[in-house]
Amino acid sequence: MSVWIAIAATAIGCYAAKLLGLSVPEGLLERPVVKRLVTLLPVALLAALTAQQTFSTGGALVLDAKALGLSAAAVALLLRAPFLIVIAVAVLVTAGVRALGQA
Repeated sequence: MSVWIAIAATAIGCYAAKLLGLSVPEGLLERPVVKRLVTLLPVALLAALTAQQTFSTGGALVLDAKALGLSAAAVALLLRAPFLIVIAVAVLVTAGVRALGQA
C-alpha cells in the first residue's frame, strides 16, 4: 500500500510544480535576468549530470575510463571537431581503455 501512497504523492507534487509554473506572473518572466537564467539552466543541469555520472560510483569519487573518455571529448571540442566526431572520440577512448584493462 505504501507504493501507492508514494505514487500519489509524486503525482500531486508534479501537478503542484506545473501549477506553480503556470501561476508565475508574465511580467516576472519578461525580465532580462530571468530570460538569461532560463537559457542557462539546461546547460548547468546537463553539466552537473555529466559530472555526477562520470566521476562517481556508489557515492565515491572515481577516476576511470569514463573520465579519460570525457577528457578526450573535451580535447576534441577544443580542436573544434564536429559533434559526432567528439562523441566517437569519447566512445573509442573509453572502450580502448576498458579493453586494455587499465580502468
